[in-house]
Amino acid sequence: MSKLYVGNLSHDVTESELNDLFSQKGEVVSVKIISDHHSNRSKGFGFVEMSTEEGKNAVISDFNGYDLQGRPMNVRAYVDKPRDKNRNNKDRRDRRGRGGGGRRW
Repeated sequence: MSKLYVGNLSHDVTESELNDLFSQKGEVVSVKIISDHHSNRSKGFGFVEMSTEEGKNAVISDFNGYDLQGRPMNVRAYVDKPRDKNRNNKDRRDRRGRGGGGRRW
């Protein structure tokens, strides 16, 4: 499957609308618009999985910059970046005042 990042979405765009639009270029496997967990409001971006590489490429070429509800969408191939396992632990230590940069007694 081929995953896409879709950004600069209007907060009113629904997963169903993205599914309908992108399915014009190929089979859509899944659509997920990311929302704020406190307000449940869209954060303005999401992810779409297409069943084929050809469908993914067609969506990118035809819908990157496409005006959807008054905003030009940013559509590109999603690249999963490996996370630094030590980053989160270091950030927690710094917030507690221990580790790098904390006040020394």
